[in-house]
Amino acid sequence: MSGRFVIFSLAFLCIVHGCSSQAGKNPAGADGSASEQKLQVTEPQELASAAPLATQDSPATSDPLPTSDPQPQSQSARPESSAASEAVVMTPAQPPAVNPQAAAGSPAAVTASPEAATNKFNEARKKLQTKIVSEIPRSGPPEVPPKSSQFQLIRYTSPVGNLAAYVTRDPRDGKRHPAIIWITGGDSNEIGDVWSPADRDFDQSASAFRKAGIVMMFPSLRGGNNNPGVREGFLGEVDDILAATDHLAKLPYVDPQQIYLGGHSTGGTLVMLVGAASDRYRAIFVLGPVAFANQYDGEYVYGDTSNRTEVVVRSPSFWLDSIQSPMYVIEGDTGGNWNTIRSMQKKNKNPQIHFLKIPRKTHFSVIGPVAEKLAPQIIAGQVTLTEEDAEAIK
Repeated sequence: MSGRFVIFSLAFLCIVHGCSSQAGKNPAGADGSASEQKLQVTEPQELASAAPLATQDSPATSDPLPTSDPQPQSQSARPESSAASEAVVMTPAQPPAVNPQAAAGSPAAVTASPEAATNKFNEARKKLQTKIVSEIPRSGPPEVPPKSSQFQLIRYTSPVGNLAAYVTRDPRDGKRHPAIIWITGGDSNEIGDVWSPADRDFDQSASAFRKAGIVMMFPSLRGGNNNPGVREGFLGEVDDILAATDHLAKLPYVDPQQIYLGGHSTGGTLVMLVGAASDRYRAIFVLGPVAFANQYDGEYVYGDTSNRTEVVVRSPSFWLDSIQSPMYVIEGDTGGNWNTIRSMQKKNKNPQIHFLKIPRKTHFSVIGPVAEKLAPQIIAGQVTLTEEDAEAIK
């Protein structure tokens, strides 16, 4: 299989024995904890509350932050690219068009407004001329799904060119179905096997959605696989996801008024930013994100992180007020990234954002059960994930 995506059938063994995931490389120590902050981008007490971060390649841990830089796990699986490319990339001058969704059944939904296209986050992205200082090797074309799977490999048009994606095949039942774009963790710019059976405790493909009959799209992003463009890390990728949404909404078997967005870990951080850029989603599900992009210790952020503005624009904590669709920020209560999520919860004043801690779940085991809970709500057209629902998740 091409790329660094998770091989789902081996996921449980990987957790137990510490093997690396193809979804992306661990930006932290071998124990999965994040290394010391390199750049303070907000109040010291807010950063001080950040827990060790769960990463894609090792389970969450509650160990204290290390005082030195541990080496990433399984370095040989992801060749280093220490030479700076010094590329300068300008994000698109115009924010993506806003396509409002029907709001029946979703809490506190909003409609498009002039402010939606010119909110503070979009203005900040528009002004930032990012300086890309690092690159990583590309893995090549994504694997073609087997004919027995529900997925097909397609290309969608983004601001940097045609990018690869997996999307559910047309069920040919003459109906329009709800749909969700799902962004996996680790190296979210690349895609790989999302069709193989996965253990419920490590289901990166959130398979409950497709099993319920929801159309799924897994877009690769700029610089991933054999795509044009370069990885920017939580910046231009926002526009790629919005472009993927445009493609999905035009499919004849998709209900354009029932498009959802979700992501896990780095994918969760990214979809929070997408939610700050557009109000077009019926609801957004954010699993295990971080508040500040520099909490990944330089991994997955390819801009100049010594520049405070580069970090701020990529950090969800600064853009909570710009989020316009109902958003559920979710994490397990065992290890994981809850403390950094809690820092956002404490400062949040946006009624669109709901924070939920799932008991007895980790950063990884939370995905499957949450998807199982959400899938029937999406089919019914009424997402109302509550604290009581969270407590009842098994």
